[in-house]
Amino acid sequence: MNTAESFSLTFDAEKQLIRVGGELSFATVKGVLLQSNDVFKPADALTIDLSAVTRSDSAGVALLVDWMRTAKKLNKKIVFHHIPAQMLAIAGASGLDELLVNA
Repeated sequence: MNTAESFSLTFDAEKQLIRVGGELSFATVKGVLLQSNDVFKPADALTIDLSAVTRSDSAGVALLVDWMRTAKKLNKKIVFHHIPAQMLAIAGASGLDELLVNA
């Protein structure tokens, strides 16, 4: 866990799996996005596991939408697993919940 920024991001190249943990908030999403940029290009498809996310705000939801846009632009499939209830509630208020669940 990156204690200075309160998030972690690991990439399992064999499984093409990104594991994200900690906070996905205004304070951390820039760092998460920068770290994730390196794994999008070499992967054919990505599964993003959010089971270790402890807190999120609307910036975290915006990050997921950005990842979806990046995947579409690079013609890659993306799937989110274990989206926290807090993120789904925020996405639902914005009408994005179905989009994230069906990514």
